[in-house]
Amino acid sequence: MDYAKIVKELRNFRDHRHWNKFHNLKDLAISVNLEASEVLEIFQWMPANHQLSDQERQHLIEELSDTMIYLIYMFDKLGIDPGDAIEKKINFNKTRHWPKIDNGGQQ
Repeated sequence: MDYAKIVKELRNFRDHRHWNKFHNLKDLAISVNLEASEVLEIFQWMPANHQLSDQERQHLIEELSDTMIYLIYMFDKLGIDPGDAIEKKINFNKTRHWPKIDNGGQQ
């Protein structure tokens, strides 16, 4: 599903339930954080090399999707295409985070 279709579906879902009044930037930011915490909770006490079961993987996908949905609502509220924002951030990061080159200890 392309981004425009996703946004349309999410708007329809929200509007059909009359939730737009709750979708201000502050409350959406709180929701992003709460859903991201649910992602983190999946990994709590899990060894780093743990292989996710099919059930754990499905739960993770659901929580990542919830987090992404709230992020999309925030981008939509701001009138920003997330693809454009990510591209700009990648280009900005390229100017800040250059890989260190080993030149024999010389700078």
